[in-house]
Amino acid sequence: MQSPRKKENDKSVSKRKILPALLLCFFFGIFGTHRFYVGRVNSGIVMMLTLGGLGFWVIFDLLVLLLGRFCDNEGAVLKDWT
Repeated sequence: MQSPRKKENDKSVSKRKILPALLLCFFFGIFGTHRFYVGRVNSGIVMMLTLGGLGFWVIFDLLVLLLGRFCDNEGAVLKDWT
């Protein structure tokens, strides 16, 4: 019998694309623009105020985007590149 909770693999796919988020993160990551793109406004503001965690947060987000595990504000995973 399955548990009533959703498994991590059951996440839906976001309508947003990885490529624009990755490019925004690479070029303007310290300002949190990729977080605004995916609708994560609060963390985008914090990222902007801390300059991307002095770069560490940007590197982490780049890796998560490349691995295809970055989520939007609804918890849906960005899977499509274009």
